[in-house]
Amino acid sequence: MFDNLTDRLSGALRKISGKASLTENNIEEALREVRRALLEADVALPVVKDFIERVKLRAVGQEVSRSLTPGQAFIKIVQAELENVMGATNEALDLKTTPPAIVLMAGLQGAGKTTTVAKLGRHLKEQKKSVMVVSADVYRPAAIDQLETLASEVGVTFFPSDGSQKPEAIVKAAVKEAKKRFIDVLLVDTAGRLAIDEAMMEEIGQLHKVLQPIETLFVVDAMTGQDAANTARAFADALPLTGVVLTKADGDARGGAALSVRHITGKPIKFIGMGEKTEALEPFYPDRIASRILGMGDMLSLIEEAEKKVDRQKAQKLAGKIKKGKGFDLEDFREQLQQMKSMGGIGSIMDKMPGMGALPPGAAQMADDSQFGKMEAIINSMTPRERSNPDLLNGSRKRRITQGSGTQIQDLNRLLKQHKQMQKMMKKMKGGGMQKMMRGLGGMTGGGGGFPGMRGR
Repeated sequence: MFDNLTDRLSGALRKISGKASLTENNIEEALREVRRALLEADVALPVVKDFIERVKLRAVGQEVSRSLTPGQAFIKIVQAELENVMGATNEALDLKTTPPAIVLMAGLQGAGKTTTVAKLGRHLKEQKKSVMVVSADVYRPAAIDQLETLASEVGVTFFPSDGSQKPEAIVKAAVKEAKKRFIDVLLVDTAGRLAIDEAMMEEIGQLHKVLQPIETLFVVDAMTGQDAANTARAFADALPLTGVVLTKADGDARGGAALSVRHITGKPIKFIGMGEKTEALEPFYPDRIASRILGMGDMLSLIEEAEKKVDRQKAQKLAGKIKKGKGFDLEDFREQLQQMKSMGGIGSIMDKMPGMGALPPGAAQMADDSQFGKMEAIINSMTPRERSNPDLLNGSRKRRITQGSGTQIQDLNRLLKQHKQMQKMMKKMKGGGMQKMMRGLGGMTGGGGGFPGMRGR
């Protein structure tokens, strides 16, 4: 989401990095670039003005400590103010109430409310909460069916409703049933419109009055940019919002919504949706997002992602196998590809790695997640014997495998080359040399394009 903003801000910050001191003149020049970067990212104008003023106020006359260069000091100020714009820290859902804790979801049609209800249900279930979901959207065709399907997928209780009922009657019945079944959290999906209208606001206001929810979350599409801030203002005026969920942040959004919506509503962004899958919902950490915007990566989120999604048993089994000197075959290679896919692919991993902003132009684009499927298809077309012993692959075997997987001989050869590089790295790990392993990683990402998902040059 923040790629363009990161590129522009990096350029602006580079201009000041070589300066001997922070002066009003060189700060002014850098701030012009920062302002342009924020406006291009579709950040709301009042937010941009306030942000620039605060950075300028802190930077002019700033005493640079001996441990920081002037450029580093300026970046530190910009990072702190980015965090300030988006919120000091992550604010979790407040569910401290007599069960069921009711969470009301509001937003325009197409913002992703129904999917977000399911994602949030999954998130709460992982926290050992019992969850019920209900749809009060009696206008959009198949909205109720969609929620029922998603509820089944994530394993939460679905309360049935239909288009002939009144929204108010639906939610009253849902609350009654949730109390009877001792449900911890009731998530209420509401109707949206293509644009804000009086009838919609009146209906959701009435639902809020009936439900008295402990959390009222505004769901907003990150792709709408500055318009997200305007919509947020309208909902904040009509409802006592407690937080915001930013959806579709994995698309071509320019980042304006994330940097505008809290400033406009005064409410924290609590979650950010990073994809269509029901597990693609993350708590929103302003400090981590600010770090990513400035090209510094987000290692904490990467570690948390690995802890949740990497199969620990398989990882330990592979480590034991390598330790015993049994090698790293194509079956192991396929498992590694699947683990990386579960973490969002190489592009998602690289996005969270520090220093990605410093890569040469075009280098980051070499991370091509579409290659994962192709490589898996190639390995799947091999016999178990071929996977454990790739040296068996002669010309006729290669032709059979590529025909079976719908790929080319060069795709197979590239895969074999990448596998050999991984084997070499694993041998270095067996020797216990962490330094050797890191050098091996560096060679793979820098030299031969051998990292899974990196296209050969």
